[in-house]
Amino acid sequence: MTRETTVLLDGLGFPEGPRWHQGKLWFSDQETCRVMRVKPSAKLRDARAEFIAEVPGQPSGLGWLPDGRLLIVSMKDRRLLRLDPDGPTEVADLRRLASYHCNDMVVDRRGRAYVGHFGYDISDPSANAKLAEILLVTPDGQARVVADELAFPNGIVITPDGGTLIVAETFAARLSAFDIAPDGSLGNRRTWARFDKRGFEDRFDTTRTAPDGICLDAEGALWVASPFGSQQVLRVLEGGEVVDRIDVATQPFAAMLGGPDQRTLSVCTSVYGEQGLGKGRIETVRVDVPGAGRP
Repeated sequence: MTRETTVLLDGLGFPEGPRWHQGKLWFSDQETCRVMRVKPSAKLRDARAEFIAEVPGQPSGLGWLPDGRLLIVSMKDRRLLRLDPDGPTEVADLRRLASYHCNDMVVDRRGRAYVGHFGYDISDPSANAKLAEILLVTPDGQARVVADELAFPNGIVITPDGGTLIVAETFAARLSAFDIAPDGSLGNRRTWARFDKRGFEDRFDTTRTAPDGICLDAEGALWVASPFGSQQVLRVLEGGEVVDRIDVATQPFAAMLGGPDQRTLSVCTSVYGEQGLGKGRIETVRVDVPGAGRP
């Protein structure tokens, strides 16, 4: 079945990292360096984005501590920030662990943040390709590597029982799963789904399915935003079967289930490589199965 979306917000820069929290959709607009949120309106075109914070290093992944304070990944300067009453405060400087820009994040129920990074400058055709890591940051700012040799770790989710972490490896066209130990360490790595058999390639092929942002539903399926290849949002079962597809106007980069019944899928869309054109949107569509897990 193919579904179509309705535009909730347009005229954005490059929206990413959507999260449903306290009745509103939160997201990072990387091009304008702002964290925003919006309360969906019965008349979608009446929705207005509300400014939350400015992050000059470009915001990416978002999450919340148990006390309700917002955590924000600052991409370019490779820091994890916490939004305090007087503004963003550094929780951890990740430059010694992350070799290039930090990226998406998921925060567990104890406030531990799992953060991915690019590995290398993907915009430089002369750069040597490099696998990357997932970093674990505790609420007191202690950081360490908990998984390595990942092909551009991107969207990350944690299952409702808190026992499994799943990450999108964009440059290998696969989703990988890990068991989460009591101390937050990751182990028992396995392939959750793959979209082709080619594995990691050091030059990105835009004809491949490229799993980017992901979210989990109550039946254990993942909604996977793929800005390349089919340029659709795919509902994927463990093992790799695609059972639903959503078309968008341009390219989907992330997706999040939310709304009062957790059945509204919000999709961040834009045009890769085109900056300053205001082509970013958030598009929404109703789905049958509600969201689950984190984020």
